[in-house]
Amino acid sequence: MRVLHTSDWHLGRAFHRVDMLGAQAGFIGHLVTTVREHAVDAVVVSGDVYDRAVPPLAAVELFDDALHRLADLGVPTVMISGNHDSARRLGVGAGLIDRAGIHLRTEPAAAGTPVVLSDAHGDVAFYGLPYLEPALVKDEFEVERAGHETVLAAAMDRVRADLATRATGTRSVVLAHAFVTGGEPSDSERDITVGGVAAVPAGVFDGVDYVALGHLHGCQTLTERVRYSGSPLAYSFSEAGHRKSMWLVDLAADGSVTAERLDCPVPRPLARIRGTLEDLLAAPELARHEDAWVEATLTDPVRPADPMARLAERFPHTLSLVFAPERAADDPAVSYARRLAGRSDQQIAHDFVAHVRGAGPDEREGAVLREAFDAVRADDALREVAR
Repeated sequence: MRVLHTSDWHLGRAFHRVDMLGAQAGFIGHLVTTVREHAVDAVVVSGDVYDRAVPPLAAVELFDDALHRLADLGVPTVMISGNHDSARRLGVGAGLIDRAGIHLRTEPAAAGTPVVLSDAHGDVAFYGLPYLEPALVKDEFEVERAGHETVLAAAMDRVRADLATRATGTRSVVLAHAFVTGGEPSDSERDITVGGVAAVPAGVFDGVDYVALGHLHGCQTLTERVRYSGSPLAYSFSEAGHRKSMWLVDLAADGSVTAERLDCPVPRPLARIRGTLEDLLAAPELARHEDAWVEATLTDPVRPADPMARLAERFPHTLSLVFAPERAADDPAVSYARRLAGRSDQQIAHDFVAHVRGAGPDEREGAVLREAFDAVRADDALREVAR
């Protein structure tokens, strides 16, 4: 069976205030063409179809168009909700849409109930594990501690239990939206840290033939059977080095996997350039970036006059301007934002406690801080569902 694995469409998202809807529509067209030209048997979309719980109307219309075009091809499609989606909104009408071959899996309780497709070699069971917010699903999965690994492990126990009841030789594909150990994040993914631990080990998914992951925006191979497709478009300058693509996965009769990367259209390349303003304006080697979307980091010791206007004369698509004067790390002028770069909210809270009283939180206090952050995350998730 030939499966096309994609994820993280983020319909409705802009790129530094640039409307990306046209580029997203271009990707949908490319997806449909790829399905047709490569004789795809099934499409899987591993979450974050939309960029937010209440997407703009234009994004909903584009999603509707995508569903109709995929259904017209007669190729089954399996989709799950991600942490950016409202699972309840995305899943509206799922029972009816099933009849058109579009299978929306947004209910955690249905993790062990697959979409079963068949080819000449028998059945393939597709299990959809939507994004599982630990604090909201721990009761459903009967786990004591609300953590990503515990709830995903419990969901996978249901998958393996169902698979054990199926005919010998039944192959299996799991769709999941999670941060799996070994994956490389970028700046455009929403943090899903719970209890100070964001990542889950790939071994959680043992026992199935292929795991189609979503959440991280870079295309990645964690093992031959566990892969991220990445987002089809770049949504931050941290993705400037990404090759945006989808996985074309062939699942053989014995469950073995071969996969090929298929490139996605690039609306405009990204470039990150760094130096003094005069150097950036004069450097001949930067000519190749003159038509790119540009993030410029200026290292001038004193902020120059009209830097954006001057940069735009050479790089008309400059979208982001960062000031980072070359200074020693202990220089008091180093910005607060730079000192906090790469640190989680919980680490910042620990640092604050240490700054105020001269010593960081002990184990009990650290647990209180973790519980507080988890409670806020769960409350945010509930508010999104209720909106």
